Amino acid sequence: MRHVTVIGAGVVGASTALALRRDGYAVTLIERGEPGMGTSYGNAGMLSVTSCVPIAQPGILWKVPRLLADPLGPLAIDWRYLPKLAPWLFRFVLSSAPARVEHISKALMSLLVQIIPAYRELLGPEAFQDLARPGGVLHVYQSDRAFEGAQRSHELRRRRGVAMTILDQSQLRQAEPSLAPSFKHGVLMPDSYRAVNPLRLTQTLVQKFVDAGGELVTQPVDRIERAGKDRLFAVGNGSKRELDTVVICAGAWSKSLARDCGVDVPLETERGYHVMLPKPGVMPRLALSSGDHEFAITPMEHGLRLAGTVELAGLHKPPNMQRADVLLRAAREMFPGLNDEGATTWMGHRPSMPDSLPVIGQAPGQNRVFLGFGHGHLGLTFGAITGLLLSDLIAGRPSRVDLEPFRADRF
Repeated sequence: MRHVTVIGAGVVGASTALALRRDGYAVTLIERGEPGMGTSYGNAGMLSVTSCVPIAQPGILWKVPRLLADPLGPLAIDWRYLPKLAPWLFRFVLSSAPARVEHISKALMSLLVQIIPAYRELLGPEAFQDLARPGGVLHVYQSDRAFEGAQRSHELRRRRGVAMTILDQSQLRQAEPSLAPSFKHGVLMPDSYRAVNPLRLTQTLVQKFVDAGGELVTQPVDRIERAGKDRLFAVGNGSKRELDTVVICAGAWSKSLARDCGVDVPLETERGYHVMLPKPGVMPRLALSSGDHEFAITPMEHGLRLAGTVELAGLHKPPNMQRADVLLRAAREMFPGLNDEGATTWMGHRPSMPDSLPVIGQAPGQNRVFLGFGHGHLGLTFGAITGLLLSDLIAGRPSRVDLEPFRADRF
């Protein structure tokens, strides 16, 4: 029986390890800390079948000066990081060409149609029902300008077959009475789910992996060393572990590990923020997306989560919690009477590729190295299907999705 080591116990790594263990492989899952406590901990909790719109849209180039000038905007760039970011940003702008956006959207949709069946397969029907709620996501707009500005994205979703219903002001009030009456427009996309607790979802996957006989190891992996032609070692904290087959699922920290294996990928971190309100006093019926301020509002079992924003500033700059404060101020506009007592804030590192497509597949030129990272805003959404695709690939089964758009060497 071949042994597989999965590096990273976020939702992608946990899903991959569980899928491989169920395939009969001896599997070791390595995480430097508590499983699920990285980026998988703090996301918006969406299992979003509608997210076929890439971040880079036509016209993004002309917005770059504004992104540099507004450090608290929904999408901000730290000008001090710009020299290092420039190659990624160049590819990001190239990805905004209309033909590329259409291609990227189709590739995203090929994964999105699989996400709910994939979670049901990995979690089982009872655990899935416990951890995920149907009902969709409601995009809401306070201004006509924001609503009109979103039409290009909604048209792209329509072309991909996403179900949606346009709501006028009175229909919006009926759908979500907790919203301030100043909101004018809504777009309901009913097919998405939301996680009641993203951390508990990841921990459930890890527990199922351990219960199935998988090995969980708490240890940092700082680098992967190659000895000769065929030997690989995971090195960290003074230890050295030989690898048979390895799957790199280390999120934003995957770039250096992939480079150690001879694979150079344009991976960056989008620093995302959240505010958690344990006693919000207002609890929306549905998961919401603010079209005016571009963030998500998600009801969870432990409170109300406000999550979003993109900050391109690298892995090492300290968090700018003023960005979390912006989320809270916007939420107060949305929900009269919102209570922020006991609020907590968080920042995490989304692993993002310039074209909004993850890397899923075998490392180019490597027989025993596989890659699953770069999911950007869709790590939770794509966790289970990525794990199943990688297990199919390692087992030599036909892929349920064409993996060509997700190749590491596509650039």
